[in-house]
Amino acid sequence: MAKTIDYGNLMHRAMRGLIQTVLNDVAANGLPGAHHFFITFDTTAEGVEIADWLRARYPAEMTIVIQHWFENLVVTDEGFSITLSFGNSPEPLVIPFDALRTFVDPSVEFGLRFETHEQDEDDDEDESDGPEDEPDPPQQDAQVVRLDQFRKH
Repeated sequence: MAKTIDYGNLMHRAMRGLIQTVLNDVAANGLPGAHHFFITFDTTAEGVEIADWLRARYPAEMTIVIQHWFENLVVTDEGFSITLSFGNSPEPLVIPFDALRTFVDPSVEFGLRFETHEQDEDDDEDESDGPEDEPDPPQQDAQVVRLDQFRKH
């Protein structure tokens, strides 16, 4: 049995499942009402497939908007693919759920932020190297979804 409950990973899976459900519904039925999405993802993440010119323009992170025109939205357990228009040029994109950084639907003031934890694992090995008079930094495993940052003022 595990020593602790990994709430961070459980929350990530739940949030990705929510996005998968929403995108599946949009793929089947289109965007309802005024709904639209701003999705930010890590362009360097494994499995991301974008045109070379987009990767050159967005070497670390990219935000896409799913709103008026999109085609070929296909959702899988691992992520989604979609064709979007960039300057009247349709470009296919493949985005794994593990690459997501934020998912926002401003029409209903809803947003999710995904934190990365790869550096935290490396930090655990080096804990004894820090100065003894400073408190340990807070753990970053907890996932806090702050919706107030997406609210209209």
